[in-house]
Amino acid sequence: MQQHGFTSPVAAVPLRPQFQSPQFQHLQCQCAVLLGRAPLVSLLAASALALPASPALAAPASEAEMDVYTRLAALNVCIARTAGVEFDLAVTIAAETISVWIQGSHGGGIAPVSDTPLNLDDLRKGSINAAVLGAAELCPDKLPENVLRDVQQAVKAAPNPSAKP
Repeated sequence: MQQHGFTSPVAAVPLRPQFQSPQFQHLQCQCAVLLGRAPLVSLLAASALALPASPALAAPASEAEMDVYTRLAALNVCIARTAGVEFDLAVTIAAETISVWIQGSHGGGIAPVSDTPLNLDDLRKGSINAAVLGAAELCPDKLPENVLRDVQQAVKAAPNPSAKP
């Protein structure tokens, strides 16, 4: 793409995967079906491909970055639920997306949580909680009643972090 004398390399990047080998033809069909049904899948795949090559050099995610990731996960749950996606699947996809992003972009490090990087399983557990808590705030009407009730009870039972001893 060229605009005002600037040539962008983005236009040269194919958005749909092309598998030339016969052994991968079935993957191309499956990808085409997924991409045709859910543009969000192509967006998630593109973001996964954009991860840095060497996460060991990446800085841990800051509190501000984690706020953004949590809001994005919650927003993804709300959008998926509005589109009719089952709750468990919507939460799993949102949580997996931010878990993989943190692992790839920050080497699993989260500054406000731990001095050492977290493994993918721990990232997934925390991401699921963050996605559900965020969705309960953004779109409580999209959560199953029992989940919303459990979240509300957990929030009430949690210690107040702003309270001083």
